[in-house]
Amino acid sequence: MYGYRCEYCEGTVQPLKVKREAFKHKSGFVILEDVTIGICNTCGNRYYSADILHAVNDIATGAKSPDRIDQIPVTHLESA
Repeated sequence: MYGYRCEYCEGTVQPLKVKREAFKHKSGFVILEDVTIGICNTCGNRYYSADILHAVNDIATGAKSPDRIDQIPVTHLESA
C-alpha cells in the first residue's frame, strides 16, 4: 500500500504509526490513536487509507461509538 510517489514532490510515501492523528469532519473532530498513516519522506505530506477515512466518518456521524470522548480547550485570540 505504501512506497508510491508523493503527489506534491519527488518523495516516497512510507508507513508511519502515529500515537494520535486528528481529523476534521463536517460533523466535528475525530482523533484516532495508534494508527498507521502514510507520510512523504521528503515533504511530510500525510496520506490516509480509505479504511481510516471510513472509520473517521463512522465515528463522526455516530454510526460507530468512540472508545471515549475527550474535551478540547477552545479560546479566542485578541487581534494585534
